[in-house]
Amino acid sequence: MDEHKVAVSIVIPVYGCRAALPELYRRLVSVLEQLGLTFEIIFVDDCCPQDSWSEIREICLVDNRVIGLRLSRNFGQIRAITSGLDTSVGDWVIVMDCDLQDPPEAIADLWTKIHEGWDVVFARRVKRKDTGLTMALSRSFYKTYDWFTDGTYDPTIANFSIASRKVIDSYCSLREQNRGYVTFIRWLGFRQTSIDVESEKRYEGKSSYTMRRKVRMAFELITSQSTKPLKIAVCLGLLLAALAFLYLLFLVIQKYVNPEIAIGWTSMIGAVFLMGGLNLSFIGVVGLYVGNIFEEVKQRPLYVIAETINAKGDG
Repeated sequence: MDEHKVAVSIVIPVYGCRAALPELYRRLVSVLEQLGLTFEIIFVDDCCPQDSWSEIREICLVDNRVIGLRLSRNFGQIRAITSGLDTSVGDWVIVMDCDLQDPPEAIADLWTKIHEGWDVVFARRVKRKDTGLTMALSRSFYKTYDWFTDGTYDPTIANFSIASRKVIDSYCSLREQNRGYVTFIRWLGFRQTSIDVESEKRYEGKSSYTMRRKVRMAFELITSQSTKPLKIAVCLGLLLAALAFLYLLFLVIQKYVNPEIAIGWTSMIGAVFLMGGLNLSFIGVVGLYVGNIFEEVKQRPLYVIAETINAKGDG
């Protein structure tokens, strides 16, 4: 494939939805050929437990416009996307999920919108088929994230989007360990907009983002992009110190007014436990930032590719 003739690259991280791949490929090719575009489809197997690599291999063997990347282990969705972006050569790059919640037919709308002069167009999911709890947690996370980062993010926007090559190259130049796709693209700026896309039901299985993974991701994103937790710890510490000083002053005055008053061991023990817990919490907050620095200074690669098919240089 001549990289200079690729109009659109489609990057798709694959994990836990093997059965959807043939249908996803068929619908993608149908849409892209109807639009008359030269394209490459990049499937990134993020060490899928369903052996999706076998399915990707079969698709690659029948169509050299399809590129397969198999990561050496599970590096996570965002790093899998990054590996696909690093490999892509298209003038425009589309990122989407593999479970068919992102309808391939919406690419036509994204393609039309991007040529109105935008650098990035996101698909805003409407009528999502997720549970009420999932949607509530998503809204809560983004509200919290907005407050910590002083930003404004739409919880209906996911990874499904189209962006120009200059935007993708700028994103790929950011090699931070704790990373997000939408948040980093938004941070980059450029001319951005969104369109409404009706989300479809997941083709099979369920999301691999458990509550534990979501909480961990929230901590990683917030502590990697905001220093507000440290400022909160400092302010709260000063506030508690001021309250403690006033309370001690009150006890001294009370002792002079009423010398017979007994010293309260209960309040003393409570204060010790309170301050001890707060100190541990504050140390933990600082530890998160030190941990982020530790991860960054090691300068390890974001991902390791174990095998490729139809990629440039494969022969």
